[in-house]
Amino acid sequence: MASHARMPVVYLPHGGGPWPFVEGGLGEPAVLARLAAYIRSLAQLPAEPPSALLVVSAHWEEAVPTVMLAEQPPLLFDYYGFPPETYTLTWPAAGSPALAARVQALLRSAGITSGSDATRGFDHGTFVPLKLAYPDADVPTVQLSLKQGLDPAEHLAIGRALVPLRDEGVYILGSGMSYHNMRGFGGRGDAPERSLEFDRWLGETTALPHEERDRRLIAWASAPSARASHPREEHLLPLLVVAGAAAEDRAKIGYRDTLMGVAISGYEFG
Repeated sequence: MASHARMPVVYLPHGGGPWPFVEGGLGEPAVLARLAAYIRSLAQLPAEPPSALLVVSAHWEEAVPTVMLAEQPPLLFDYYGFPPETYTLTWPAAGSPALAARVQALLRSAGITSGSDATRGFDHGTFVPLKLAYPDADVPTVQLSLKQGLDPAEHLAIGRALVPLRDEGVYILGSGMSYHNMRGFGGRGDAPERSLEFDRWLGETTALPHEERDRRLIAWASAPSARASHPREEHLLPLLVVAGAAAEDRAKIGYRDTLMGVAISGYEFG
């Protein structure tokens, strides 16, 4: 394979539904503008343009980690109650069966059983942020699912198996939310304080040397305000895959703001 500069890996907050494409927005305009600007900036983070994108979205879980095989994936409008125009959005990025096969080969070499799906489309955890970062949809893109059960050690292992992709021009993105408690959005109750407590822990943890980082991430549920921030952890688990793929790289905080009344962060490795 051609030689490439090592790609970074990123955990990004994808916000709520199709938020950048709703007329009038879904919250404070200045806050949403900052998030949109951050997501757009992610296209400039790699030292050279990626040959492909591999996205782990919070919105796809399978019995085994599963890759999309479609050459021209459709969009999966997996959100509800939004204006009609948000169901006609387009983001016609090509898939990459070759990358999907490479992902499966790497997982197999690590002793991880995987699957494939020839009909799955890009869910909003992928096409909404990438329509901002790559509006021309000119980089082949593959989604990789989470594994049902949401075991943190398994997701770190999945990420570790994918490290070689970073030297093959593949830009790995984890798409979720560092806080995801529907009862707390809007800053209800003690959600602002709880979200900030967990956010501080997550920022400290991702910046640690990788052995200690991974140990703490495996035990994330014992962190301060962990379950108050993630009653169910599907929006956190893409960070575990990203941390595994980060290998020895430490994170820097790429994004930190108060979004929907709670503390939200994004992390960049490499």
